[in-house]
Amino acid sequence: MTTPIHDNASPRVGLFATCLVDLFRPSVGFSAVKLLEEAGCRVDVPMAQTCCGQPAYNSGDRADARLLARQVIEVFEGFDYVVAPSGSCAAMLKKHYPGLFDGDPAWEARARAFSEKVFELVSFLTDIRKVEAVAATFSGSVTYHDSCSGLRELGISAQPRKLLATVEGLELKEMKDSDICCGFGGTFCIKYSDISNAIVAKKTANIEASGADLLLAGDMGCLMNMAGKLRREGSAIAVRHVAEVLAGITDKPPIAGTTGGKGR
Repeated sequence: MTTPIHDNASPRVGLFATCLVDLFRPSVGFSAVKLLEEAGCRVDVPMAQTCCGQPAYNSGDRADARLLARQVIEVFEGFDYVVAPSGSCAAMLKKHYPGLFDGDPAWEARARAFSEKVFELVSFLTDIRKVEAVAATFSGSVTYHDSCSGLRELGISAQPRKLLATVEGLELKEMKDSDICCGFGGTFCIKYSDISNAIVAKKTANIEASGADLLLAGDMGCLMNMAGKLRREGSAIAVRHVAEVLAGITDKPPIAGTTGGKGR
């Protein structure tokens, strides 16, 4: 078990990398580490971490969700903070883990103590570490999608916009209905693909209408869903995780290979 430092000036942070970042977009993880270290944190990325259990939880498989939750808690509970570059994964850890262990004498208190130190990346930077600005440059315009879990479960909306406003050269162009679902919803997009496609079509229409070069959001699932639709529609709008722009790590191809939105 990791020993907490309990040093407000240099807290020990365990980065919960998330499955989609690990498998599809490692640059988001590197961006998160850079941002956290610039905020004065000591960052560790435990190799023993695994899925947060959200797919099982949302499918009604509480038994497997609890197995995964126990592993995550055991790996991360020694850190001062646990930070995830994903509103949905952070919400699973923070909001739903305690309920998985209600009435369990061995795990209920541990799950609640663990959940109290879990934060989404940008919220942690602004709300906990009090970061006011980032030292990044981006030449182009962006629009921001408010992912459902981050917005509705964790209250994340103003935080990314606050930091994006400090990126030199960046212009934020708000889209219509930025807070409306993109249609991903995890297993929803598989179970109800026709409905999901109709929802994301409305979202991409709003993205296009914004006139922005680049689409940003804080959840890889939403980003991959929207990027895939934009690519199928032949759009030139690029798609990235907000952490990449805030960290100034935009040298990798955008998600789904769409073009546009040049950062430097």
